Amino acid sequence: MGINFHHEKTGRSYTTRNADDSWVNAIKRLVPIDTIKHAADIGCGGGIYSKALCDLGVQSVVGVDFSEPILEGAIKNCRDYPNISFKNGNAYHSGLESGGYDLLLERALVHHLDDLQTCFDEGYRVLKDDGYYIVQDRTPEDCLVKGDASHIRGYFFEVFPRLIEKETSRRHSSQYVIETLKNAGFREIQEVKLWEIRQVFAHKDHLLKDLSERTGRSILHELDDQELNQLVEYIDKQILIEENIVEQDRWTIWKAVK
Repeated sequence: MGINFHHEKTGRSYTTRNADDSWVNAIKRLVPIDTIKHAADIGCGGGIYSKALCDLGVQSVVGVDFSEPILEGAIKNCRDYPNISFKNGNAYHSGLESGGYDLLLERALVHHLDDLQTCFDEGYRVLKDDGYYIVQDRTPEDCLVKGDASHIRGYFFEVFPRLIEKETSRRHSSQYVIETLKNAGFREIQEVKLWEIRQVFAHKDHLLKDLSERTGRSILHELDDQELNQLVEYIDKQILIEENIVEQDRWTIWKAVK
């Protein structure tokens, strides 16, 4: 089945939360954020992390996405941020000016791409000299962490093992990411692991509703409605706490310098 990023409903799916301090603090450790004036967020989705960059003090951010419905959602989500602009483009052809950005963010993007080299070449083009490139995604190993009351995502693959092949086959190994960054000309490449708090749910019912709506979870579009209900019922039984559920996801972040 798969997610249709161009469907009208998808535009609202990636606007429903804010970037957590766990992510903000990781970026502060990796990048001298006080020196960043102009940033680009390619694969910006609903603008969640574009807003986070502005909240960190970046003077201007341009978000790029290939989906018009998603961009429409992002514009609404960021309406109180006059220093954020958006444009239609993609990771291979962003439409951004060459050498115009101090920081380029690509979060949860590269697992959708077949050609990392072209993506990273484009990133190299748009960055200023000494600019910072932040790529965040899951490696195959990140995908296979066991499910528990915090790592909800792990339950998806316990209930439907067929999703393991789908999930891991679209993820790139850290070695391949690093080699491809080097081939594009990047230097000072650093890899870090991050347990990012995705969302805190005041009550378990809120989590189950979030899952039932497939909110911001493209992998759940591989399940039909009956299978999704089965998964939600399983997670309901596995999680014994009823309130203050802190959902975390395991990520890998690569930082590189042009």
